[in-house]
Amino acid sequence: MRPGRGARGGRLSRSAEFERVYRHGRSTANRQLVLYSFPNPAVERPRIGLSVSRKVGGAVERNKVKRLLREAFASAEPDLVAGHDLVVVARPDALELAEREGLAGVDAALAELLARAGLRRGEPGGEAA
Repeated sequence: MRPGRGARGGRLSRSAEFERVYRHGRSTANRQLVLYSFPNPAVERPRIGLSVSRKVGGAVERNKVKRLLREAFASAEPDLVAGHDLVVVARPDALELAEREGLAGVDAALAELLARAGLRRGEPGGEAA
């Protein structure tokens, strides 16, 4: 846990927050993940919400995918544009990727979506560093 943050400080937790991002945000997708992003100037750091349905697998598999997505987001967060709420939806192929390539594969899939959505600093569409 980072200093100055609660256990869920960087996460979306209420269904209304997820709903706002789904309805009003922009989406970007690849084979394994769908990323929804919505600007939220009220937050200084990006917040993430995860959606991993039973189509991905049983509880153990879903928790593995969620853990890897949280780790990938934590490593990417310092390079992200501030003030966005993000929802990552795992597709069934996310489990196959997690089992085949582990954190490196999930990290690459998430990084690709963040770059395409223009949420990385110093990239086209992103904020200057």
